[in-house]
Amino acid sequence: MCVRSCFQSSCLQWAWRTAFLKHIQRRHQGSHRWTHLGGSTYRAVIFDMGGVLIPSPGRVAAEWEVQNRIPSGTILKALMDGGENGPWMRFMRAEITAEGFLREFGRLCSEMSKTSVPVDSFFSLLTSERVAKQFPVMTEAITQIRAKGLQTAVLSNNFYLPNQKSFLPLDRKQFDVVVESCVEGICKPDPRIYKLCLERLGLQPSESIFLDDLGPNLKAAASLGIHTIKVNDPETAVKELEALLGFTLRLGVPNTQPVRKTMEIPKDSLKKYLKDLLGIQTTGPLELLQFDHGQSNPTYYIRLANRDLVLRKKPPGTLLPSAHAIEREFRIMKALANAGVPVPNVLDLCEDSSVVGTPFYVMEYCPGLIYKDPSLPGLEPSHRRAIYTAMNTVLCKIHSVDPQAVGLEDYGKQGAYIPRQVRTWVKQYRASETSTIPAMERLIEWLPLHLPHQQRTTLVHGDFRLDNLVFHPEKPEVLAVLDWELSTLGDPLIDVAYSCLAHYLPSSFPVLRGFNDCDLTQLGIPAAEEYFRMYCLQMGLPPTENWNFYMAFSFFRLAAILQGVYRRSLTGQASSAHAEQTGKLTEFVSNLAWDFAVKEGFRVFKEMPFKNPLTRSCHTWARSQSQWYPIGTRSYSSVPEASPAHASRGGLVISPESLSPPVRELYHRLKHFMEQHVYPAEPELQSHQASAARWSPSPLIEDLKEKAKAEGLWNLFLPLEADPEKKYGAGLTNVEYAHLCELMGTSLYAPEICNCSAPDTGNMELLVRYGTEAQKARWLMPLLEGKARSCFAMTEPQVASSDATNIEASIREEDSFYVINGHKWWITGILDPRCQLCVFMGKTDPHAPRHRQQSVLLVPMDTPGIKIIRPLTVYGLEDAPGEVPRGLWEAPGGAGHSAGGHCAVARGDRAGTAAGAESCPPHGPGRKQGCSLGYSHD
Repeated sequence: MCVRSCFQSSCLQWAWRTAFLKHIQRRHQGSHRWTHLGGSTYRAVIFDMGGVLIPSPGRVAAEWEVQNRIPSGTILKALMDGGENGPWMRFMRAEITAEGFLREFGRLCSEMSKTSVPVDSFFSLLTSERVAKQFPVMTEAITQIRAKGLQTAVLSNNFYLPNQKSFLPLDRKQFDVVVESCVEGICKPDPRIYKLCLERLGLQPSESIFLDDLGPNLKAAASLGIHTIKVNDPETAVKELEALLGFTLRLGVPNTQPVRKTMEIPKDSLKKYLKDLLGIQTTGPLELLQFDHGQSNPTYYIRLANRDLVLRKKPPGTLLPSAHAIEREFRIMKALANAGVPVPNVLDLCEDSSVVGTPFYVMEYCPGLIYKDPSLPGLEPSHRRAIYTAMNTVLCKIHSVDPQAVGLEDYGKQGAYIPRQVRTWVKQYRASETSTIPAMERLIEWLPLHLPHQQRTTLVHGDFRLDNLVFHPEKPEVLAVLDWELSTLGDPLIDVAYSCLAHYLPSSFPVLRGFNDCDLTQLGIPAAEEYFRMYCLQMGLPPTENWNFYMAFSFFRLAAILQGVYRRSLTGQASSAHAEQTGKLTEFVSNLAWDFAVKEGFRVFKEMPFKNPLTRSCHTWARSQSQWYPIGTRSYSSVPEASPAHASRGGLVISPESLSPPVRELYHRLKHFMEQHVYPAEPELQSHQASAARWSPSPLIEDLKEKAKAEGLWNLFLPLEADPEKKYGAGLTNVEYAHLCELMGTSLYAPEICNCSAPDTGNMELLVRYGTEAQKARWLMPLLEGKARSCFAMTEPQVASSDATNIEASIREEDSFYVINGHKWWITGILDPRCQLCVFMGKTDPHAPRHRQQSVLLVPMDTPGIKIIRPLTVYGLEDAPGEVPRGLWEAPGGAGHSAGGHCAVARGDRAGTAAGAESCPPHGPGRKQGCSLGYSHD
């Protein structure tokens, strides 16, 4: 592994494998001579490590730079700096330790990029088990080479880890000789290290083949008489190695594994069936493997005589109604064989369960490439774009088929496709439900109320995504579309939306990888919007306005599918070994679906006529000029009731009258309370706010709080998903609570009176979600009872603090305390004399990935070292003590202000461990209340 091209993103270059199909055809033929054209016998194969046996550090660096927003090429430039005497080469020769290298390397990267570069994070990723995995194609090749009696060796520029062990994530038993630069003190391309390897193998240079991804290393080997192969792509290199050795190095079928124990099928009865079907007589064995992907119908590779086949069957056990419809798969693929849509050649449908235990069908094996990672790692941007363009084109071909012309006019019902789909997937979800998921409940209620009014009807694949396509190995062309289980006649936009799921899923999503955390422009992959426009252009259609509905439904359906997989995993019916992981994924996906539902709701909302907006005028001056403005001026009006048409379509629940009866009753009780108690008290409260005693709480507020508590108008904000047992709050959804927020937002004082004011709302939700029992007892209960207030310290004077990754305040562990240093301002709630708790955001690990560097600390306001400097005003206005009094503070020792001791907090008061923005006070109901308040100000 080492300096130049090993850091180029060449690990998996565009694999135009010219010998691919020929190789598939001959993989079971006998062995050949293993001599090259000159007649000299090869006796050993020598492998470099990085870029040959494991992923190239260049690919790791390139992707890491994108994810961490580091200028492209920074890592490579720093590695090359200084040449043979640079830190990287000295590290390879073990002349400096890992700690010394990272220190010097980090300084170089930061100087070159003009920004802080967390090189520890890169080094950890480079050496992690997740990344440093040997390519299966190389493992197979080494096994075959050794089976033929040849020796194998590793010759690598390598380094020592901090534990003083060399970085060698390989099974040493695969190799007769291992030569590492850090052990020998010599690096490639120094000829001495090649001679040392040959000496230990006991061979002459002409008896060996050397594989490396670096030109200088290959040139040095060739000058000694070693035959060389340049590795741009492991699979292509293996084919080149096969040509030199004269025998096959890949006997397996891509994406297969031995049949899982719970998915075994009887070979004898299957062999008899296939011999009758194919009309062949053979005494040879039946080879059976299981494809390693697919969560629904178990799929097997079969080789019998000279035929390569695929069998796809229903899973065993009791199945959900209408699920696993392999009969439909067989029918549509047979119908589409001559319709311009690439599909495998199907041979037979067998509904006799006595053969393999469940109904199945058989088709011919279609060799090609299946891209399981939608980010297409290792490909050039132009090639990635070509792949997605080909995917889009084949989808247009499917939707252009005339169902009647291919005998599929009765393949599904005409019209009302999406209502049926919603009912079907609700039914499937209910049948596999194992626990209550709030987002799924909301979607089940929301989807039927927002159905598209106009729908086209075409053939629909139903599960159209990249890993259900087989691509030509030499060009961006789809050879076959697989997995037609969910196909029918329906709305084609369902397929378009479903094929964009990866755009919104993270790359770490275990079942269906995504790339929403990647830079699509740099990757060359069309954004979801561009992909949709591409489809509309090819089909000659105008873009749809309700795209968010289709995405919401697609994620809802995926959530239902994952729930079904999880339910089957509990009984051992799922076809994938990873099925048990899907239980916790259902909620994650359903929340994504609800995000799109909210976006669609806002689109509908903005298109509605909107008159008489809610207005409110109420303010106080920070100076004595407050008497220049009349106290108590008020102007407000209610949003007009939704029309019957709007109410029927379910909109965004625009009118309170569209709420459920219990919430509607609560809304009217709150409205009555506002009119009877809050509005009449405003003049007195405003007078207090303008008086010299304004920084002390008003006794009237405390009296009104007790009245609100007595009438059940208390702690309304906690969302149902955070408090499903309604242990702490009213158990409202965010949508329901929004109407109460709007009502409370007509008065500056109502949120505090109902204990629903910022920042306490967000801080209390933080404690409910993440607090320990001790933290809840100490902080949450007094806040819920209205006996204490809290503040939130995030914003800093020196940085743009809306992006939490800019935060500079530090949190450092010392003995049994956390020591915080920093300078904060615009601290909501800090000047209220009842404020007992500060939720403080600071940086705990500056070397972690950008969004995992921050933690949240619960800081008692009486902690020594905290200094509140002054109140802050906006346009000369203040809000004392008000809903959101804001101030400037300092934990002495930070931000260059006056000297002082550190602020130390007990370790038990940490609310989030390097969880970054995840552990911030949730910006749900708390932020919503703040928005309502902002809306009510003039």
